[in-house]
Amino acid sequence: MVHLTVDDVYQYTRGVCFKKGPPGTVGAETEWLVLDGAAPGAHVPTARLRALLDRAGPPPRGSLITYEPGGQLELSSAPCPGLGDLHRALTADIAHVRDALAPDGLVLDGHGIDPVRRPLFQAEHPRYRSMRRYFDHGGFTETGMAMMCSSASVQVCLDIGADAADADRRWRLAHALGPVLVAAFANSPVRAGRRTGLRSTRQAVWAALDPCRTGPVLRPGADGDPAEAWARYALDARVMVMRTADGGWVADPGMTFREWLAEGRPTLDDLVYHLSTLFPPVRPRGWLELRMIDALPGAYWAVPVAVATALLDDARASAAAEAAAEPVADRWDTAARAALADPELAKAARDCFHAALDALPRLGARHLIPLVEEYASRYVERGRCPADDITDGITDGIAVGGAHCDAGGVTEDIAASLAPHRPDEPTREGTSHASAELA
Repeated sequence: MVHLTVDDVYQYTRGVCFKKGPPGTVGAETEWLVLDGAAPGAHVPTARLRALLDRAGPPPRGSLITYEPGGQLELSSAPCPGLGDLHRALTADIAHVRDALAPDGLVLDGHGIDPVRRPLFQAEHPRYRSMRRYFDHGGFTETGMAMMCSSASVQVCLDIGADAADADRRWRLAHALGPVLVAAFANSPVRAGRRTGLRSTRQAVWAALDPCRTGPVLRPGADGDPAEAWARYALDARVMVMRTADGGWVADPGMTFREWLAEGRPTLDDLVYHLSTLFPPVRPRGWLELRMIDALPGAYWAVPVAVATALLDDARASAAAEAAAEPVADRWDTAARAALADPELAKAARDCFHAALDALPRLGARHLIPLVEEYASRYVERGRCPADDITDGITDGIAVGGAHCDAGGVTEDIAASLAPHRPDEPTREGTSHASAELA
């Protein structure tokens, strides 16, 4: 059995995580909360979902169905040769799932975090049980449970790049766009029946959760090779789970991966597994995985996929996006709290949407223009996001998800972590205040 060195980690991140090649593929993952229309405040057992979907057979266009620890359902598309093909494929597979669940009264619900139910841990796999123990040991019990059991996202998967220069450009642009994408698609102002005071509670949860594995890899103004940056990030992150020789699992062994290399004998399999437990907003996996977008209702999942793809894959749109996003590249906290109510984020989002709409015909996705225009007109051009519809509805006495939500309360555990800091309380640039305090 071959044991690794620090140099092996650098070689792996360069050769595998940042593997370059011909451009043109795109993928997406859509996560959904699942509600029972007859009892929207009740949790839907994962076993019930599995039985219905197993009976329906696999999705027709090849998406993979998986289940998150709280019973959220995830559809991961196959890599597609273009944006138009991806949209058609994932639309068909989502419809397949909806049709399979509907006779049993179940619906797919698009919110970034569960607006009605408290987290309920349903997972049986040792990975998730060990992950839960790790977060408990580290003092992240509340945010860990919220992330694992209550959150849902739209993730966009795009090429690393054609060569080193292209990969560097795309890596930097993906990070710079992060706050814009958080703000434009913020859709989680209510958690477990109470308003949080945030537009994207999901983003706040991730920012407050174990920053050595959830913070951005690239900080504003940072230079250097992306593969080296990812290797350093991985080496300095704490080991979440260690698999033993007898097949068991040890949660939180109390060391970083760099320390494990110095004191133990990790293998390539251990490195691969360690990388799978790191959750930055932009994660390199042989492709760029954009992880910062809240789940959205109905057909709107396709809007962030179209916008992000256009801004990274089209040269003219990329140039416009770089200029628009750079002034707000460190506004992660503001994006979670204010979203497009912040004037600078609102301007950046408008400029990015205009560039994306202009690019869609060049990417063979002209049919997506009406949907993106509808979203832009309803939200972006008005300085709004889906979270504003939800909070407006609560103010008007409309329930979320068919269950009562408390309009007066604010959950202190998350909202307090993003409270504006006093001038004499410096925070680490590019992280949430909660992350700075926990670092």
